[in-house]
Amino acid sequence: MENDFVIIVLCFSSIFFSCKKDKNKDQATSEKAQSAPSDSITDDGWPREVSNNGTKLVYYQPQVDDWKDYKEITARLAFSLTPKDGKQVLGVASLKAETLVDKDNRNVFFKNVQVTDVRFPALDEKKVPEMEKLFKETLPKGGDPISVDRILADLNQTKSPSKGIAGKNDPPAIFYSTNPAVLLIVQGEPVLVPVEKTDIQYVVNTNWDLFFDKTTKDYYLLADNVWVTSKTLDGKWIKTTQLPSGLSNLPSGQNFDDVKKAIPPPSGGTAPQIFYSNKPAELIAINGTPKFIKIDGTKLLYIDNTENDIFANEGDGQYYVLLSGRWFKSAALTGPWTYGGNNLPADFAKIPKDSPRANVLASVPGTQEAKDAVMLAQVPTTAIINKADAEAKAKVTYDGTPQFKPIEGTKMQYASNTQDKVIKVGDLYYLCFQAVWFMSTSPNGPWKTADSVPKEIYTIPPSSPVYNVTYVTQTTTDTTVSSSTTAGYFGAFIIGATVGAILTYGTGFYYPPYVYYGGMYPIYRPWPYTYGGGAVYNPWTGGWAAGRSVYGPYGAAGTSAWYNPATGRYGRSASVQGWYGGHTAASSYNPWTGNYARTNQGHNAYAQWGHSAATNGRQWVQSGHVTTRRGTAIGYETSGGQKGVITHHRGGGTTIHTNNNVYAGHDGHVYKKDANGNWSHYNNGNGGWTQAGKLGSSKNPGSAIERNKPNQTIGGATRAGDRIQNNNLPKPSQNIGGENRLGDGIQHDNFPKANQTLGQRDKPLGEAGRPEITNDLDRSAFSRDRGESQTRNFQNFQREGNRLGGGNFRGGGGFRGRR
Repeated sequence: MENDFVIIVLCFSSIFFSCKKDKNKDQATSEKAQSAPSDSITDDGWPREVSNNGTKLVYYQPQVDDWKDYKEITARLAFSLTPKDGKQVLGVASLKAETLVDKDNRNVFFKNVQVTDVRFPALDEKKVPEMEKLFKETLPKGGDPISVDRILADLNQTKSPSKGIAGKNDPPAIFYSTNPAVLLIVQGEPVLVPVEKTDIQYVVNTNWDLFFDKTTKDYYLLADNVWVTSKTLDGKWIKTTQLPSGLSNLPSGQNFDDVKKAIPPPSGGTAPQIFYSNKPAELIAINGTPKFIKIDGTKLLYIDNTENDIFANEGDGQYYVLLSGRWFKSAALTGPWTYGGNNLPADFAKIPKDSPRANVLASVPGTQEAKDAVMLAQVPTTAIINKADAEAKAKVTYDGTPQFKPIEGTKMQYASNTQDKVIKVGDLYYLCFQAVWFMSTSPNGPWKTADSVPKEIYTIPPSSPVYNVTYVTQTTTDTTVSSSTTAGYFGAFIIGATVGAILTYGTGFYYPPYVYYGGMYPIYRPWPYTYGGGAVYNPWTGGWAAGRSVYGPYGAAGTSAWYNPATGRYGRSASVQGWYGGHTAASSYNPWTGNYARTNQGHNAYAQWGHSAATNGRQWVQSGHVTTRRGTAIGYETSGGQKGVITHHRGGGTTIHTNNNVYAGHDGHVYKKDANGNWSHYNNGNGGWTQAGKLGSSKNPGSAIERNKPNQTIGGATRAGDRIQNNNLPKPSQNIGGENRLGDGIQHDNFPKANQTLGQRDKPLGEAGRPEITNDLDRSAFSRDRGESQTRNFQNFQREGNRLGGGNFRGGGGFRGRR
C-alpha cells in the first residue's frame, strides 16, 4: 500500500489534547511506541560534504531568498568543489527546490533540486562549463535536511507575513480569585446522558466530572478530588461526603476510573470556589495575595504566584493578561477588561529572553518570537493520498435530515447538524473530510475527491464556524489527491497588521453548540471555541497546548465527551496537557477538525487516514530517496561536535578545514566574515581572500594573506601543501557570538587570474564588496547565527524536554490528577 503514496509532510502536532495513560493494552502499546527514541534524520550542522566518483563537494548553509507558498524554495549557497586528481575551486550557486516539511522534528527536506546558476569568481572561463557540469552532477538532488529554524531566520529578514484575519477581540467573561477556584463551563443548557442501571446522569457538555441525580435533583461535581453539590449550576456549591448510590455503579473502561477512585469521598481537602459560565470564559486564579516581580529594564511587573500571564505596567497603571494569544487590559484585576493588543506598551518587547515570562514574547507584536510563530503557521502540512481509498472512507453522518444554515456575507450554506464540514455552493456540495476536499450532487454523497475547490469557499468569513476549512487546499492527479493544510485548520489564526501580526488561538467568535434530541441519547455537537481551554502557545510545535487545572481535567467543554455515531454512544476523554504537550493515550475530540478517534493515531488531520497518508519527512527519506546516513545524498562528516567539516582525504592538497562562515553574495562573489566583522571576498585577481572593497590588494590591514609552510598545522590537523590563511579569521575554539567555532584555514591552489561570468558568457562579475551587498551579508550572518542557536535549542528540547514532561513547565503545570 505504501508504494502507492508519495510522502510529503508532517503533522501539526500537539495542537490540542493529551491525556492520561489508559490501561487498555493497545493504547499502552501506542504510548510505548510514541516514547521510543526517534530515528529521524536531523540537521547536524553546516557546511556539508558529499563525494561522487572521487569528486568532493563541500557546500555551505543555503541563504534563502524566497519560499513561495512555503512549498518552493529559492536559495543560494557557497561551495568548494575538488575534482578527482584536480584543484579546488570556490563558487556560488543559485538553487530552486520543492520542500517537504517535518514539523515534528522541525526539518525541511529539499526535493527535486534545480541548479539555476553557477558562478566561479576565480576560474578560467574555459574551465567553467566543465566545473559547472561537475557541480550539478555532485550536488544532491534531494533528501538534504535543513532545520526549519534556519530557513525562518533567513526569511524573517526579507519576507513580510500575511495580514491578519478580521477576528473578534471582544473579551470573554473573565473571573478572578485569590482562593482555590475552578471554572465550570457548561455550553448552553446541560446535556444529560444516563448512566446505565442507575438514576445518575452525567453532563457531557462540560469540562468537569459533573453528574445529576434524577431522584434528588442535585448536581454533584468532582473538583480537585473534592466533591461539591448544588441544586443549580449557577448556585452555591458546598462540600459533601454523601453521594448518591448510583455513583458507586459507574461503568469501567469509559474513563470513569479516576472518578471511582474518589468514591467514597475523601474526608480531607478544601472545596474550591466554583465559577460557572454557560459560554466559553476565563479565570484568573492567583494563589493568595498577588506577588509582583519587577522585570529589569522595563516598567513591567509580573504576578509570580499564578499560572496565568498577568502583568502590571507602572507606565499607564494598567494590568495586562494574555488569554489565547490575545492581550486584555484593566485598571483592576477584578475587571472590567478590554482588548489591549492594539496598543501594547513597548516595554513588553523588552522582556528578557531568559525571563520566567519570556513565553509571552511569541504574542508581543513585532518581536522575533511573534514573527517566527506567524511564519511557521503559514508553513503547510501536506500529504498525497490515493483517490480511491479516500473516496471509500469519506462519509457524513447527520443528526436527522440534513439541515443547512447560511454563511454570513455569502450565497453559500453549511450543514449545521453534523460534525463534518459540508458546504453547499450552488447545486453542489463540498465536504472537507480529514483535510481532503470531496464533492457531490447530494448532501449524503456519494463523495468524489474534488479536482478543484470553488473560489467562493475561500471567502467564508471568520464569523462562520466552518471558517477553518479555508486553510485546506489541494491538487489532484488521475489517481492521487495532494492535500495541504496550514495552522488555521487547527484553530491557530494570524491577527493584526502585517507589521505586528501575532498568532492567536481561535477566531474570537462564539459558535453556539448544537444539540439533537431525536435519538436514544441527546446528541451534543460542540463548535470550535476560543476561550476556556487554557490555550498556551508551544514555540517548538508551532501549535497550542490546552489545559490548566482551573479549566477542568478535560481542557474545555466539548472535549470530554462527544457522540460517536459509529457506536451510538458517547466517548469520553481525559486530558492533561502541559505547555509542551505530551503523549495522548485515550480518545479525544477536536472541535476544529471534527475528528474523534483513538489518539494513538496522533493529533494531525491525516492520522485518520491510517496508512493512506504519511505525515513526516523522515518516512519520505526512508522510502529510498536517501541511501544511507553517509551515502551520496547527505553523507558528511562533522568535526568539533556539530560544527564544521573535515574531508577525510589523506595526503593533503585539496582539504578545506573551515566553519560555516562562507557566504554567497548576490553579486556572484564568495564572501567570509572575520572576527572583527569585516567581509573578505574570494579575489578573482590572485585566487586569495581580499577585504571587501579593496580589490587586488593582499596587504590591506585585516586581510593579510600569509602562506603557510609545508606540514603546518591548521586547526590541529597536519597537512602537506601550500595554504593561505587569513590572520583575522578566528583561531580554533575562538568564540564568536557565544559559540565555539573551528579555525578557518583554506588551501591556496593558484587559481587562474580571469574574470568569471554570471552563467552568461557576456556578463562579467561586478565589483565585489559594494555596501548593498555587504549589508545583505550582514543580515545573512545574523540569520545564520540565530538559526544555529534555535536549531540547537530545539534539539536540546527534543532530548531533554520530553523527558521532563509537559506538566513541569510553567503555563501548563499543576494539572488535576488525570495521570
